[in-house]
Amino acid sequence: MPASLTDHARNLLARALCGRAPTLPGSVFAALGTGGTVAAGLSGEPAGNGYTRQRVTFTGTGTQRNVEALRFVFAAGAGTLTHVALYDAPSGGNPLIVSTLAAPVAVTGPGTVTLPADAMTVTPA
Repeated sequence: MPASLTDHARNLLARALCGRAPTLPGSVFAALGTGGTVAAGLSGEPAGNGYTRQRVTFTGTGTQRNVEALRFVFAAGAGTLTHVALYDAPSGGNPLIVSTLAAPVAVTGPGTVTLPADAMTVTPA
């Protein structure tokens, strides 16, 4: 999944590189949605029905990879999910990265969407 930094993340990094000491996220959370852009982040994030953002731990030098599988549980249908994003909060917050999923996932009823370990990568460009 090639990921793109959102406008918020680009501004955060620019301030850091210029010694302006921004507040960096202490944790990041993965979210699923039906669309997304670098300007706005994720769109169409499911609400309710058991869905919650998942905390992500990354490891690596250079390219960062998610350590554990992420499991998004749904108690009902949520439509066709096409994007994944990272946020700096478990709800609300600021979008950091947005990317398309390797393949769309149709959530037509109760079930779980799993992103395996090492499926999410953040590569320095």
